[in-house]
Amino acid sequence: QVQLVESGGGLVQPGGSLNLSCEVSGFSSDYYRIGWFRQAPGKEREGVSCIFMHDRVAYVKESVKGRFTISRDSAKKTVHLQMNNLKLEDTAVYYCAADAVGYVCADYIEGYYDMDYWGKGTLVTVSS
Repeated sequence: QVQLVESGGGLVQPGGSLNLSCEVSGFSSDYYRIGWFRQAPGKEREGVSCIFMHDRVAYVKESVKGRFTISRDSAKKTVHLQMNNLKLEDTAVYYCAADAVGYVCADYIEGYYDMDYWGKGTLVTVSS
């Protein structure tokens, strides 16, 4: 079965950096997309970024563009979210998710479609 395991969260100062990882297993091909989502206390969950594992085509939400970068390793086993210049408002539980239906990444991140598989999340706290 499909499994997603996030790691890399923690406490960082404003302006600092953090790299999140999502280990993926259970897919029979590379025709699936991995997305990063986040949810802050009292707020709705929002999409952050997404990547198509087959060819690395990616999408980044406007609110984090220029600061966050999504990537995958050459073995197509792990997806990373490199977060730079972190701000207080980036504090949230970050989830990785996966879907093999075949919609473009932007559709998932902007909320038009939901992903089918979800990890348990990793907490990112940005504080002085």
